[in-house]
Amino acid sequence: RAAAEAAPGSVSPQVVERCVAAAGYSVGEFAALVFAGALGFAEALYAVKVRAEAMQRASEAVPSGMLSVVGRREANYKFACLEARKHCESLGIENPVCTVSNYLFPDSRVIAGHLQALEFLQENARKYYFKRAKMLPVSGAFHTRLMEPAVEPLAEVLKSIEIQKPLLCVYSNVDGKKYMHAKHIQKLLVKQVVSPVLWEQTMHSVYERKQGTEFPFTYEVGPGNQLGAILKQCNLKAWKQYKHVDALEDEEAAET
Repeated sequence: RAAAEAAPGSVSPQVVERCVAAAGYSVGEFAALVFAGALGFAEALYAVKVRAEAMQRASEAVPSGMLSVVGRREANYKFACLEARKHCESLGIENPVCTVSNYLFPDSRVIAGHLQALEFLQENARKYYFKRAKMLPVSGAFHTRLMEPAVEPLAEVLKSIEIQKPLLCVYSNVDGKKYMHAKHIQKLLVKQVVSPVLWEQTMHSVYERKQGTEFPFTYEVGPGNQLGAILKQCNLKAWKQYKHVDALEDEEAAET
């Protein structure tokens, strides 16, 4: 899934021509880079396949998962994760993992790691000022060091793929900043597998502008409008210029 930022006054098909920035959430970052001309579609699809298979193998090695958390203002996610890791150690788990893996919007995080750590956090949600703590239907602790076995396979594939400098600004999940050149893309796409997705920080980078400056139109392309919901929580003014585009629906409409 990718979100693209376009200049004000754009209408299809000029939206694509006038787009000034793009970003993709997790694997959606590949889509954003294809859109920006940095990666070829077929090569990116192959890299995504290798990435997915390697991450699945890593997931099968350790019982792990991801926990969606909405916290109160008092919530201290780092402290909660620390106590969850101590709990795992008390169970005899060596070098346990429990950390924030996705920064979504203020007071909303995804915590990933060993299943025992996530179960501990669910059971003690009130203690850590979590209003909601829900397990996500995923197979592993993505964007944590438990995905380290997937790093090398993806790195090898990306070395064999031709990567160009993007034709427009693409923001990285790893640091919320713009990709600078091909080597930068290659390095950070690999690092992203074991690094938290800084989506909230990315939204601040994308929409930072002087007071009084108009916000651009934003288009979320693909199934669902989760990124739009996150944008609304991060920047209400920017969200007012947001639109969801479901490519499959558009294709079906064109055929009929």
